[in-house]
Amino acid sequence: MISIYQLKPRFQALLRPIVSRLAAAGVTANQVTLAAMLISLALGLGLFLNAGNSRAFLLLPLWMFLRMAFNAVDGMLAREFGQQSALGAYFNELSDVVSDAALYLPFVAVAPFGWGSVGAVIFLSAVSEMAGALGPMVGAPRQYDGPMGKSDRAFLFGALGLWLGLAGSLPDLAFWIMPAAALAILLNTFNRIHSGVRQAHTPH
Repeated sequence: MISIYQLKPRFQALLRPIVSRLAAAGVTANQVTLAAMLISLALGLGLFLNAGNSRAFLLLPLWMFLRMAFNAVDGMLAREFGQQSALGAYFNELSDVVSDAALYLPFVAVAPFGWGSVGAVIFLSAVSEMAGALGPMVGAPRQYDGPMGKSDRAFLFGALGLWLGLAGSLPDLAFWIMPAAALAILLNTFNRIHSGVRQAHTPH
């Protein structure tokens, strides 16, 4: 399945000079991961408490793009500068789920969405990431199958934030975006489980 995640290698190549400077300055992968999570929590809380200010949602697409950069940087620091650790692996997976939930949550207060539709996307997103992270437990790589993986969801919610910020509101037909996203996440969860099982049975 096609996913924005497939563009990651090109994005990493652009960031590599910056990553080298950060490593030389003593910045660690875990510090970058923590910073991204704290900013996500702060932004999510701020938007939730000020959901009536549609202009504030213009911050969301900006941060979604920057967060992708943070995520690429922490991974490159870990892999390319000898900073991989068991704690970092836990930290990386859990912080992503927490950050996603925080950044999606403000939309529960945005019409035509609500707790049910946005809550389902948040829950299924966590299940999807768990399905991907369980790959190594069965002897397969970490799974990133789409559609509607983490990068795709960042694009979707960033686009919704941009739409809301510029238009001031969302049309009633936008209600169907969340159910469609939820179905796509269910499909990616199936794809991740299927790929993980298949790769676990493939001789290495």
